[in-house]
Amino acid sequence: MARFSDDFLFGVATAAYQIEGGHDLDGKGESVWDRFSHTPGKVDRGETGDVAVDHYHRWPEDLDLMKGLGMQAYRFSVAWTRMFPNGDSKREQRGFDFYDRLIDGMLERNLKPFPTLFHWDLPQALQDLGGWENRETALRFGEFAGAFAEHFGDRVSAIATINEPWVFAWLGHALGYHAPGLTSQDAAIRASHHTVLAHNLAYRAIKAVKPDLPVGMALSQSLPDVDDIFDPAQLQAAKMFDVNQNTFWMDAFMKGKYPELATEVYGSALAEVMREGDLQTETLDWIGINYYFNTRIGPKVSMEDPARVRVIDKLLGFGNDSNPVGELTDMNWPITPPGLSGLLMRWTREYGDALPPLYITENGLANDTELSSDGKVHDQKRIDYLNLHLLEVAKAIEAGVDVRGYFLWSFLDNFEWAVGYAKRFGIVHVNYETQVRTPKDSAYFYSQVAATKGANLTARSAAVA
Repeated sequence: MARFSDDFLFGVATAAYQIEGGHDLDGKGESVWDRFSHTPGKVDRGETGDVAVDHYHRWPEDLDLMKGLGMQAYRFSVAWTRMFPNGDSKREQRGFDFYDRLIDGMLERNLKPFPTLFHWDLPQALQDLGGWENRETALRFGEFAGAFAEHFGDRVSAIATINEPWVFAWLGHALGYHAPGLTSQDAAIRASHHTVLAHNLAYRAIKAVKPDLPVGMALSQSLPDVDDIFDPAQLQAAKMFDVNQNTFWMDAFMKGKYPELATEVYGSALAEVMREGDLQTETLDWIGINYYFNTRIGPKVSMEDPARVRVIDKLLGFGNDSNPVGELTDMNWPITPPGLSGLLMRWTREYGDALPPLYITENGLANDTELSSDGKVHDQKRIDYLNLHLLEVAKAIEAGVDVRGYFLWSFLDNFEWAVGYAKRFGIVHVNYETQVRTPKDSAYFYSQVAATKGANLTARSAAVA
């Protein structure tokens, strides 16, 4: 029997820098990821997104594949630097033309366009002025959002303003693992606040020109799993992890304030960039949840006064102190499907009727399965992963959570940020030398999920159960 309603959307997701290529074509400006990936030592094997999987030229083929697999929606990101190369008011018409062709191509194939305005590729010109640490970047982003909505708003189904603010704020500003490659706790805190401000400004700008267009944000979320619930150090670390990863953004939008623990621990770095009116409620028409795994909290966590412990040490230093248990993905991430339904039901409990509709905007598995001798890709592990997580979404819906759609990550194998091309998330295999696309077994499995509204899902999958 079908597990999802007829109007539940099944789609796929990608991001501009990971798939487009054409990094310096048609007037496109330099982004922080262009600069970062060309900096020696920043990306494994020195790989870049200069060509990626050449979606900039091969988009008709990619959209045809989506249509052939029965996809109903496509979540993609746009490169700010294609349309406004320096992040200011100077437009590059060829960038607008490209996204005109892409969006019109989706509509011609009955794919609902779900654009994301920012998926980490900030104009380098804005980074040179301070990037996300600078309030001015939030103001420029609001202007960009308004310009995008004015031009494309009548052809898209919904807009996500920002994808995974935690990732580029903390991995990019505190750990240096992502662009722009900074290693400052205070920089990450300032960037975090400015993503909230940027969304609120973008929301207002979009609504000013397209008041009926649904606007949301895609948040990376992970629940903490404590090894020892009787260990005060682990419990404190779990609380701080949850604030840093989840409730900093959820409370900002749902309550109009940050969690008390955040204001306490982040201290002056947060207080100094906040202004009256920055935090607002009712600026989310929907929330996207990007879920991959729960995070284990191990035993070796400092128990000094949390107000005096560097947040990086306190939050992220435990990552090597607790080894994941059970089956792992190629990213060395644990496979924890119940965490997805746990998140969905948690927000429904905590925010009640104020919670807007939810979408799963990313969920998927890295699995380096290559073509077999029969010319096919037999990625059973990914099928099992998807099966189990989709069952958790259905479970949450049955429990009363308002989930409207699911976007699988990712449609294509692609440039996986700091690890380059070594990790494959796609349901379509890409030969990076020839750019030949080959749908994997998981693509046909997911196609049947969409066609039957989940009637083909099974209660247990042996590979990851």
